[in-house]
Order: sequence, then C-alpha cells, then structure tokens
Amino acid sequence: MTYKFVMALSWLCCRLPYSLLMGAGWVLGNLYYLLIKKERERAVEQMRPALGLGEAEARRLVRLSFINLGRNVLEILYMPRLNRKNFRDFIEIDHLERMQEAIAEGHGVVVLTGHIGTWEWLSAAFTMNDLPVTAIAKPQPNMQFTYALDDLRKTIEVQIFSRGTSELMAAARALKAGKILGFLADQDGGPGGALVDFLGRPAATPMGPAVFARKFGAPVLPAFILRQPNGKHKVVIGEIMRYEDTGDPDKDLYDFTVRMTRIVEDIIRENPTQWLWFQKRWNTKPEEMKSGKHHVTAGKAVEEARA
Repeated sequence: MTYKFVMALSWLCCRLPYSLLMGAGWVLGNLYYLLIKKERERAVEQMRPALGLGEAEARRLVRLSFINLGRNVLEILYMPRLNRKNFRDFIEIDHLERMQEAIAEGHGVVVLTGHIGTWEWLSAAFTMNDLPVTAIAKPQPNMQFTYALDDLRKTIEVQIFSRGTSELMAAARALKAGKILGFLADQDGGPGGALVDFLGRPAATPMGPAVFARKFGAPVLPAFILRQPNGKHKVVIGEIMRYEDTGDPDKDLYDFTVRMTRIVEDIIRENPTQWLWFQKRWNTKPEEMKSGKHHVTAGKAVEEARA
C-alpha cells in the first residue's frame, strides 16, 4: 500500500507545473515545522551549539531548512520528469570536467556528499551527462518506501546498494568497474565508525569513503547540490582528494576521514538551511565506540570484490 501511495504521489507531482510544486513544498515544509515538534526541537538543539546561534536565529534557520526539505521531498517525487533534454532547466554544474577527468583515470570515483539540498538530484546531474552512477544508501524502516524510492531512482539511471548488507560487495565491484560510487557521509557511523569532531561535537563517522578509496586507488571528489536563490540547483564539485599511504593504514584511514569530514562541515556552515539538522548525527556516544583498530563494515566486501 505504501509503495502504491508513493508512486501515485509521484505521478501527481509529475503532472503539476514546477512552480506550483515548489509552492506546495513551501506549505509542506511549514506544516512539518509547526506540527512535528520532536524533530523541530532536535534540529534547534543541534544547530545552536554547532553554529553558535541564539534560539531565535536558530529557529528561523531551522524553519527555512524544513521548507527546503518539503521542496526536496516533492522534487524526489518529480524525478521521473527529469531527462537529458530538460535537466539543464533545473540543474547547473560547476567543474564537471573534474568528474570527467577522475572517471578517465579508470579506478572509479568515490563521491563524498551528504543530506544537503535535493541530494537525490545530484545523481541525476551526472547520469544526464552520461556518467555511470551508483550509490550506497541506508534502507528506510518501511521497505515498501525503500522499494518506491529505489524505483524513482531508476528513472534517473542510478543503481543503489543497501548500506549494511551483502550488496556492499556489488558496490565494490561497481567501483572496480570504473563507475561513480556515492556516499552520504554525514550520517551516524555507529560504534564501528571513527570518532571525529563534527560541527564541534565528537561524532561516530562513516569510514566507507576512505576504505573504498584506499582499496581501489580511487580518487575522491566532494560533490554537493545546492538550491540557489533563483530556484535552480547548482552542483559544486571540489578538487580531487586522494588517500595518502604512510604505511599505517589505521592512522591513514582515520586522517583521510577527518579531511573529508571538514569539507562536509564547511558546506553545512555555508548553507545551514540546506542540511537535515534533525537527523541523529550524534546518536552514538563516545563511550559506545569500539576500541582498538577502526572497524569498517565494508572491509570484507571490499576485499572480496578486489580479489
């Protein structure tokens, strides 16, 4: 039932004028801000120390972030309307040549990104330029919703691998085959992640991007999609980053993860209304972290795919 409902909403959204859809997103975001107290208060509580804001300013920015979220949700449902003829009406790309040059190296490309802007459209920006895109994503609690979301992603030619499952082996093989592999690196990394300061507080941080880059010699490209004042989206692609091997893999993986985390932090600070402030980024406490070497869930899958 959930699957059919989501796909029906997508059908409806695809038949509305885009300007009307964005107006509906404004209403949806405001309603979410007013009605969902738990997530609203968590967002304010997490934004204030991270950005050093007073309560009034934090609430203003959080409200704007909820409006962006409302629009993001409707744009995800609108994805079947995107195609190679019209996507430039919605998305512009800064430094696409960086991605093309990284792909040309032949080792695949690890894309570092996060829940910023309409992140699902980031993939479309690349597939509509004939680049092969795959990504690792966390399944939703409701699998019917996950199936619907994955089918919407297929309309923009993106292959999704589920985080924390055996599909990580297929993700590793995709990277080995020279494809783009995207990571949403702003989520809680769990007890097996790396403890890295994130927006001023220690946070369990996923090490997947560093692990895959190390194992396959793949370049890492930071890439984010940002909603512009004119309503369009701009994809910002950073300079190529590379894993540095000093002979101490544990330290090198940790240091590379720290470097990537700083980039995600900077984007969030520069665009505070475009990040999901209510997500449980600091859910894992420092005392819950595993001791000793850094544990990476993808490690075995990566090794097997590399063989």
